[in-house]
Amino acid sequence: MFIQQLYTNCLAQAAYYIESKGEAVIIDPLRDVQPYIDLAASRNAKIRFSLQTHFHADFVSGHLELARKTGAVIVYGPGAQPDYAAAVLKDYDVLDIGDVKMMVLHTPGHTIESTCYLLFDEENKVHSIFTGDTLFIGDVGRPDLMSGNLDAETLAGMLFESLKKKIKVLPDHCIVYPGHGAGSACGKNLGKETSSTIGMQKSMNYAMQIEDKEVFVQAVCAEQPAAPQYFFKDAQINIHGYTSLDQVMVTTLVALSPETVQRETAEGALILDTRTAVAFGAEHIPGSVNIGLGGEFAVWTGTLIDIATPLILITEAGKESEAITRLARIGYENILGYLEGGFDAWVEAGLPVAQIPTVDVETFASMMDTGAYQLIDVRKPAEVELNRVMEAHHIALNALTEQLDTLDATNQYIVYCAGGYRSMMACSLMAKAGFTHVVNVAGGINAIAKEKPELIQSSVLA
Repeated sequence: MFIQQLYTNCLAQAAYYIESKGEAVIIDPLRDVQPYIDLAASRNAKIRFSLQTHFHADFVSGHLELARKTGAVIVYGPGAQPDYAAAVLKDYDVLDIGDVKMMVLHTPGHTIESTCYLLFDEENKVHSIFTGDTLFIGDVGRPDLMSGNLDAETLAGMLFESLKKKIKVLPDHCIVYPGHGAGSACGKNLGKETSSTIGMQKSMNYAMQIEDKEVFVQAVCAEQPAAPQYFFKDAQINIHGYTSLDQVMVTTLVALSPETVQRETAEGALILDTRTAVAFGAEHIPGSVNIGLGGEFAVWTGTLIDIATPLILITEAGKESEAITRLARIGYENILGYLEGGFDAWVEAGLPVAQIPTVDVETFASMMDTGAYQLIDVRKPAEVELNRVMEAHHIALNALTEQLDTLDATNQYIVYCAGGYRSMMACSLMAKAGFTHVVNVAGGINAIAKEKPELIQSSVLA
């Protein structure tokens, strides 16, 4: 038996490859399926099944791509009603893969059709469970995303029963392989680890320790972060089907001249600049939005930009395909193309550019001493609870666009996050909205805390 976790940091998502005697299954594949195909080929194995733990809301799954390219049978658990050919199995059904077995465990709660897959080894002993979004390391799947007309409280109650009857009864040594890790918006308290055991989760996962159903429902439903707007659209894509990624690449990997970019933006297209925050701040196309490819690019694009918005990409040389692939993973296909030659081509054409100043901590402190600037912290609420610059006004990045009308665009603003990645996104959104005096802090609060700790108010001191 061979198991490999294939983890994608940008989405905090885990897919799995399980193989025995030349037969393989893939659990929750991403849309770009070639890595799974290559892995199977390198091991002289055939991919027989593509197992889905549920209809994913946070990414477009690669099950259809995998079925088209390998003949793998798409498998769902009870309650799933996909609009394409798939095997919808019953609770406790068993799949034979070489010398091992995988049992279907229907675990509704995150969604109605949520299903875990329990793996038995060659000796028919429980080895591991692939929990999808039912059980995470340190948390459980949020019940408020999408599952028919059921409310979050009803689904949370179902999740309680699923954990009690299907998960907690497993042996403590059973390995837990979840669908996501820290950074995913599919839960609120996900740990950094990408695997654990049932015993460990019983001892440290708050949701696994609650024995009262009403208390569980209240705890799981409380303080869930706002779901990115693309989640609900991706869930529908996974139910109804989608275009092949190969075809998406053909229609979107299109080189555009600076003149074409000008014309398309005049007609409503948005320029998405995927370069680093430093490069963007130094010079960029006026009105463009910065979301750096080096971070949680797809998640932030899905959070800040509507899926229907026509996009033109600015990338570093050779990064065009990567940017398009990562957008396609979350269902963003309305891409008109990319600026041929990158930002340099825009400059060489003699077209206008804009800047967003980035200042170091010493300069930041001096600017704040003048009293002329309003300071904005765009981190998540949980981060702000730990520490903040004392004068800062908190507006989480995911809520910034909605709250811009509460700010005076003629004022002067300094923006910070943890390290400078998100704050430049915020600055670009503000500049696009007409804010003329916006400054980014290099290194964010991490740098401020290190160089000017007297400016920081922490939870310990509060």
